[in-house]
Amino acid sequence: MLISSIDNQKIKDIKKLQTKKYRDKMNLFLVEGEHLVQEAYKNGCLDTLILKEGYDYYLDVKTMIVSSGVLKYISELETPQPIIGLCKKKTSQKPVGSIIALDNIQDPGNLGTIIRSAVAFNFDTIILSDDSVDVYNSKVIRASQGLIFSINILVCNLKSALLELKERGYRIYGTKVTDGKNVKSIAKKSLFAIIMGNEGNGLSEEVSYLCDEFVYIGMNESCESLNVGVAASILMYELSSK
Repeated sequence: MLISSIDNQKIKDIKKLQTKKYRDKMNLFLVEGEHLVQEAYKNGCLDTLILKEGYDYYLDVKTMIVSSGVLKYISELETPQPIIGLCKKKTSQKPVGSIIALDNIQDPGNLGTIIRSAVAFNFDTIILSDDSVDVYNSKVIRASQGLIFSINILVCNLKSALLELKERGYRIYGTKVTDGKNVKSIAKKSLFAIIMGNEGNGLSEEVSYLCDEFVYIGMNESCESLNVGVAASILMYELSSK
């Protein structure tokens, strides 16, 4: 059945998912475009397929057909894609393996970049402080190119998570622009977590206090610092190659 009115209650509920409040309340979120829908589907997160009228596409899930006006209404893109996925949030697992922790990251593009790099360099878990940007923000999902579905992501109180990791024998590496050791010179432990700080303020004091060692990236002196997404990617590459 074609849904052509934005006053339809299902459509109103889907529209609400553009806000974090309702994503949390309904435990659902949206992805747009074939690639992201496919990523959600193959990872068992796709609940409902939403298709523009006349668009030929099939997946073995519930499907809604909507008019172009309705699609434009629920889309966050300037040029809406003809396919949208209504997805279930993933269930977070206990942090294991190589871990990157993020302290109050605010830019969606940075978080999406870090997610892509974490998957690329075989990190197992991302721990995201509960005051960071929402991992289900549509800009984060697009920047991650759908790899949000391919890694364990835990959103929680970062201090508590780090204390638990230390009890389990993890070595905690903090990041500073100048202090500490060049990342190329450290001896990587079998159990470790590296922490990236806020874009403007770096690591919070309470998180810095829990670090066992600080590392930095050696670079040209004329460059004071790197974008946190770039820096995290370099550090993960260096640590994964040891």
